[in-house]
Amino acid sequence: MFCDGGVCTEEELHAALGYLLLGSMLMSGVALTCGVVAPYGRYSSVRSFGFSWGRPLPARLAWAVQELPALLIPAALWATTRSSATESLPNRVLLLCFEAHYLNRSVFFPLTVRGGKPTPFGVFLMAFLFCSINAYLQGRYLTKFYTYPETWLTSPLFISGLTVMLFGAAVNAHSDHVLRTLRRPGETGYKIPKGGMFTYVSGANFFGEIVEWGGFAIASGFATPAVIFFVCTAANIGPRALQHHKWYIEKFKEEYTALNRCALIPFVL
Repeated sequence: MFCDGGVCTEEELHAALGYLLLGSMLMSGVALTCGVVAPYGRYSSVRSFGFSWGRPLPARLAWAVQELPALLIPAALWATTRSSATESLPNRVLLLCFEAHYLNRSVFFPLTVRGGKPTPFGVFLMAFLFCSINAYLQGRYLTKFYTYPETWLTSPLFISGLTVMLFGAAVNAHSDHVLRTLRRPGETGYKIPKGGMFTYVSGANFFGEIVEWGGFAIASGFATPAVIFFVCTAANIGPRALQHHKWYIEKFKEEYTALNRCALIPFVL
């Protein structure tokens, strides 16, 4: 039970916030799997639940601002906290892995976006809130609530998890590059992405990101905040991969089905 006696510690609030985020993202994942379409990107004109999601924002601006809390909040927590956790090298490495991803997502990735579809304000706001809450969950856990021993860096879980995380990050980065360079300057319309993990699945970029955060959860020793982040990621972008797969089949028909790709998990789904 949270907040016994009506007085909550920060650790209890941290736990409650984590489970609240998990519950909301699982419900969202069920809705998305059942056919609700998040109205951004190629689906930006879709009126999910029958209403507009607000004024559209430029893609670059939306990406940069919505992801920025995930970069700044952990850094601020680290800079303002003095604890055994902040002195632990494994804690620092794990937090650096998290920060490296969001340095790319909030700074470098938006600069490479080529005329992306505008993002409705409502979708942007939800992404901003998710990144803010998740950044607090991961950042606070690694700066205050748990201290890994120095030997954790040589543990099988850390080594295997970091390997999986780096593999997922590489797949995600390469897939983003493939999507970004599909069209030559001046070209319009959609093309079939090819190469890399796209040889096997329609949602190669989504697969890479899910694997990346699965590796992070393993490297953390299946810490609750990291596991919550992994599940939330899968619940959010897993259904997106299924929608993309269906969209590609409807648009390119036999040309696409002949590729024998799965939607998200190679040879499985």
